[in-house]
This record gives sequence, C-alpha cells and structure tokens, in this order.
Amino acid sequence: MEYNTTRNHLIMKEYGRNIQKMVEFLLTIEDDMDRQRNSMAVIELMGTLNPHLKNVEDFRHKLWDHIFNISGFSLKVESPYPIPTKETLKARPERLEYPKKYPRNRHFGKNLEMVIDKAIQEENPEKKEGFTQTVANYMKLAYGNWHKESVHDDAIRAELLSITGNELDYHPGASTSNSVASTQNFSQGNSNVGNSDQFRTNSGKRKNFQQNNKFKGNNGGKGNNNKHNNKFNKNRNK
Repeated sequence: MEYNTTRNHLIMKEYGRNIQKMVEFLLTIEDDMDRQRNSMAVIELMGTLNPHLKNVEDFRHKLWDHIFNISGFSLKVESPYPIPTKETLKARPERLEYPKKYPRNRHFGKNLEMVIDKAIQEENPEKKEGFTQTVANYMKLAYGNWHKESVHDDAIRAELLSITGNELDYHPGASTSNSVASTQNFSQGNSNVGNSDQFRTNSGKRKNFQQNNKFKGNNGGKGNNNKHNNKFNKNRNK
C-alpha cells in the first residue's frame, strides 16, 4: 500500500493526484507530436474537472499556466500563450509605500487640518467666518464623543486660536439670531398644528356623538317592534 507521506508533494491540490501523475507521464514522452497531443488532452480534462474556471476571463490561459506549474516549468510543448517561468509566476510584488504625512493634531484628524488650512487661505470674510463656525462645531462634537461631557465655548476658542496661530477667531454667538428665529417659527408651526389637531378632535367627537344618537334611535325602534311582536304572539297563542 502506498501512503501519501511516501508520495511526492502535490503541487496544485485542486486538480488532484491523478492529473499530476498524467503531467509527470507527459515528461517521459520523447516524441514531440505525441507529447503535444497528450498535453492537449490533459488540458481538456483539467477544464472538465474545474468548470468554474470557464466563467473566468482567459480560462484556457490559466489552464496552460497551471499545467506548466504542475510540471515544474519543465514541460516542452508549444503553447498558444506565453510560456511562464518560475521567476515570473512566483515573483513578489513591490513593497507598497505608505504616506508618511502625520497630522499636526492627531486627535482631530487630517481632514479637519485640511479644512483649517482652507479657512485660513479664504479671503471672503463671510466664508471665512462660516469655516470657523464649522470647525469649532466639529471640535465640540469630537470633544463630546471622546470625553462624554460638554465643553465650554471659551475652551474651544482658545484651542482654535492656538492651532491656527490666531488666524481663526471663534465667536460662539455669531449665528444665534438665525437659530432663535428658526426656533420661533418651529414653535409657531407646532402651535398651529396643535390647533388644527384640536379642531379635528372636536369634529370627530361631534360625529361620534351623532352616530351614537342615531344608533340609540335605531335600537329604540327595534325595541318597539319587539313589543308589538310579543303581543301578537300572545294573542295568537290564545
């Protein structure tokens, strides 16, 4: 009995031991025409055993590369594709160079640093003020996410001045008027909605009251009819 431990190394496990033995047999064939014909038959068999390769682009090119790999790149046949070598097939990719730019303030990230640089270069005062407010609001948000507590506006202003070299001055109450106006409009809208809801509730109660009265009237009529029917039945029995 022959055990796997005594056999040679299985190069491509997805094709199995029998395909590898066939490729090893191809290396022993001396006639070039016979070796070429048998190699084509092994290629067809490899494609049959792995039908998922047919969905891959240039799957026959992959089959030829695999048969050369199984043979240890020593198979002498004519291939319709460039014959690979061990160096080209197993070459290591070049080392990827990572950027070595470190942000000045890592706790805020690199994106905030880019926004700050753009805000400093902005010449329009209104846009510059808008950038400043956005940066300060993000700084407060980042502080709250990390420390789980609120931070005073003066601390944000002092830190922003320190980061930007006194280029961006944060004014906490710069946009409070718009927020107050929007809050008032929102509250007025809610009051109107409440009045309309109250009107709908009252009209609904009125409709329910009318329906209940109509239902009671119908029940009363049915009650009178029942009395007449009872009298008629008594007289009939007599």
